[in-house]
Amino acid sequence: MALFDRLYQGDDTIVKRQFRSGGDKPFQCCIFYCDGMVNNQIINENIIRPVTLCRQEGQGLDWLARQVLQINELKSSRDVEDIVRDMLYGDTVLLCQGGEGALVLNTKGFSMRSISEPESEQVLRGPREGFTEGILTNISMIRRKLRTKDLKFEFLQLGDRSKTAVCLCFIQGVVDPKALACLRKRLGEVQIDGVLDSNYIQEFVRDSPRSLFKTMGVTERPDAVAAKLLEGRAAVIVDGSPSVLTAPYIFIENFQSGEDYYVGWHFAAISRAIRATGFVFALTVVPLYLALITFHREMLPASLLFSISAAQQGAPLPALLEALALLAAFEILRESGERTPAGFGQTLSIVGGLVLGQAAVEARFVTAPMVIVVAFSGITGLMLPRLKGPIIWCRLGLLLLSACLGLYGLFAGLAWLLLHLCSLESFGVPLLRDAALLTGPKEDAWYRAPWRSMKRAGRFIAEDGHEK
Repeated sequence: MALFDRLYQGDDTIVKRQFRSGGDKPFQCCIFYCDGMVNNQIINENIIRPVTLCRQEGQGLDWLARQVLQINELKSSRDVEDIVRDMLYGDTVLLCQGGEGALVLNTKGFSMRSISEPESEQVLRGPREGFTEGILTNISMIRRKLRTKDLKFEFLQLGDRSKTAVCLCFIQGVVDPKALACLRKRLGEVQIDGVLDSNYIQEFVRDSPRSLFKTMGVTERPDAVAAKLLEGRAAVIVDGSPSVLTAPYIFIENFQSGEDYYVGWHFAAISRAIRATGFVFALTVVPLYLALITFHREMLPASLLFSISAAQQGAPLPALLEALALLAAFEILRESGERTPAGFGQTLSIVGGLVLGQAAVEARFVTAPMVIVVAFSGITGLMLPRLKGPIIWCRLGLLLLSACLGLYGLFAGLAWLLLHLCSLESFGVPLLRDAALLTGPKEDAWYRAPWRSMKRAGRFIAEDGHEK
């Protein structure tokens, strides 16, 4: 008791409560808990009340745990560090006169955000629930979807000071054993003072940390995580973060959506084809236009070339600077729309996209063809939020290469980009797995097969081991 008094001297959030049992030979008890993190009703009715009504002679902590306390989860511990960590997470510490160590009682009662649909992954059909900041709540949502004994959860703590709870989730017999062992090893090597979000861990354990393309998946949907686990992947759940990491991750997942599995496979195939085409357009439309009007005008039809030349007359900026300025303006408008409240986002888009764009063209600050090209490139990029960062940087690099070397620079940049993607791996799995178009159709790559043609488990990552 004196040790806890010294540790938390001056901390008003740590509550100390002393009481004793009834009977002729009462024994002293003391509890410590963190105010605001506990359920006071559990403390009053399941801890203090049974002890004060007990009229038997005290026989130690084990006797209290077996005979007196009316609480479903408790443990005995002598490790001060573990006791303090559990108390700061909502548990209550019970000390007894003459007892060695302490009882740690589960009295968690802190409030959390209710379950709702994640704004970044909304669907028209399908489940409407999303992960919250509570790790136990997130685990329960996964467990409710996968009621199998092979579903395993391994807990560890990361962060020298935050002691954040992290859960590694996988389906035994379906997960790729090599990828799981690699993920376990990297999680054990994380050295940081505090973990407040899953991205802290992602930057430590991912492959090729300097690459623009991510090698770990991130989602806030329980149904998406359950599907990934069935496919042979593992998930990392971080307490305090609604974003769950999945690994291994392949490039084709950037073009897949949770809604693809809740609509007909014909429509899902069209949607994926549109997303893949949009990725190509987002990268190449602006560099291709710049290369054609700068170095390869003879490749344009005469009528189109005359229209572009007429629009460029009186333009104050070269084509390269004009494209860079418009791309920067588009990204500023997009970022502003994301950061402003929902009521102002639509107004900002109308004012920025229509009023300012039209005014800039009429004032001859920019040319109308360049505005159309940049707007088309930006809109197609919005279809792929997971590739937002890579699209911005790769488009900029291709734009500079096209401005210097024309189509030769554009094709060289695309070839380098393809080679870079071929060199990437995600926990031993090639990033471009199932992305080849000449090796035959896949079950769930660029095209989603009907459900009757799908395998039951291990469809992608662990399919070799599953078939054995």
